[in-house]
Amino acid sequence: MEGDNCSFPPDLSDDHSQRGSVASSATLSRAQDVLVYLFGESAVHLSLEGLGNVSVQELGRSVREALQIPESAQDAFAFWLCSPLLELQLKPRHQPYKLCRQWQDLLYRFTDASEEDISQDEPYLQYRRNVFYPKSKELQIEDETVLRLLFEEARSNILTGRYPCDPEHWAGLGALSLALEEGAGLDSQQTTAKIREKKLPSFVPAHVAMGSGGFFSTLRGKSSRQAELEQKLSKEYRQISVSTGTSPEPQQLLHQYLRMCHVLPYYGCAFFCGEIDKPVQGILQRGKRKAVSVGICLEGVYVIDVKEKHVLLGLRFSELSWDHSYPEEEGDSHILWLEFDGEEDGTAVNKLLKIYSKQAELMSGFIEFCVELKSASEGGAAAEAGGETGAPQEPTGQEAGTRNGRGGRRGMLQRQGSVVCSRVHSLNTISYVDNGKEIKRLKPKRAASFFARQAPAPTYSPVQTESLEQG
Repeated sequence: MEGDNCSFPPDLSDDHSQRGSVASSATLSRAQDVLVYLFGESAVHLSLEGLGNVSVQELGRSVREALQIPESAQDAFAFWLCSPLLELQLKPRHQPYKLCRQWQDLLYRFTDASEEDISQDEPYLQYRRNVFYPKSKELQIEDETVLRLLFEEARSNILTGRYPCDPEHWAGLGALSLALEEGAGLDSQQTTAKIREKKLPSFVPAHVAMGSGGFFSTLRGKSSRQAELEQKLSKEYRQISVSTGTSPEPQQLLHQYLRMCHVLPYYGCAFFCGEIDKPVQGILQRGKRKAVSVGICLEGVYVIDVKEKHVLLGLRFSELSWDHSYPEEEGDSHILWLEFDGEEDGTAVNKLLKIYSKQAELMSGFIEFCVELKSASEGGAAAEAGGETGAPQEPTGQEAGTRNGRGGRRGMLQRQGSVVCSRVHSLNTISYVDNGKEIKRLKPKRAASFFARQAPAPTYSPVQTESLEQG
């Protein structure tokens, strides 16, 4: 990630690894063809000289010129090296060719992939959203090209389940996708025909389109479920034409799509792979783990169940302390530790969640950088606001949420069963307090943090179990 104080990713540009199936140094002085991939199954084709020494900053100028991206929106995007095994946002000074040569070294260091999978893995260069770009600035963008790039990325993350969302969200987002492709003037029959022509997975998350596969799903039949989903999409599509008219501007629909995505707290996160312990349910259930995706952004950390597509734990930086640990013995795991307030049998306790991942070091460094960046931006904003007026202001939704311990989430996402609500009760955590001499469990008096790494002047609020443990 960008920022000199962050170790994500490590700068290995000076390491002369010979791995990677890329062009030989003898050909680098000549013009080389480079494909920079975009979301939406498209790419920018460039021809570059001196490929081995081209930096991300230089490459960015060529891509922005090819896509005609205005200078005002240049910070909205960044270059990523991606593969099914690892995703890394590059810094402006990184040289993509050299990092490609070291890709297998990075995979050995930050993944648990087999030697065979690593040897066959090939990274590709992608131009996508900058994880440090504020969401508020997105809605100020009017350029349709920029908005469509952001839309295509958000839609991909919705359809693949990377961004879990509730039915009212995926139905509304799917209808907006249809309106962007076909306009908002289709009648009911035309709407159904277009949905069937393009197939449901083009509009709703794959796991929703496929169904749970359970007994009742089979009993109802695939056609019945498909008809139900088509009706939901058609209903939402009709609402678009009612609210915007039959000929809305594309920018209006794109802003609406992004605004709906912004309600999801993990929108724009960088995602990492990991595992957590499953709750013990008997002698035979001990030692089993669950695959999770860890999303980190300027707002906080979100642990998402990969299989069930819902949030297990969501914490703002002011609500957590963290650290990472290295394996002490062979066979041990790298661990990211997340500590937060909780309650057990009416007693306030500290809870520890262990996330096993070879990317723990990356996650810890990224959290640290986000905390510093957020603190710096909030400090600047506070100084600017203080210079304009000395009158007290009403707290924003997020600030008010911090005070009452509910995290500033919108009311619609707090209801029972929402995929966005944390499920602390389903986590296998360690509960403890520190009495100054040793770590003990379930002491009445809550202790200070076990970890030194936390946001400046943390404003811990006891976790509201009635809102976090629903669902």
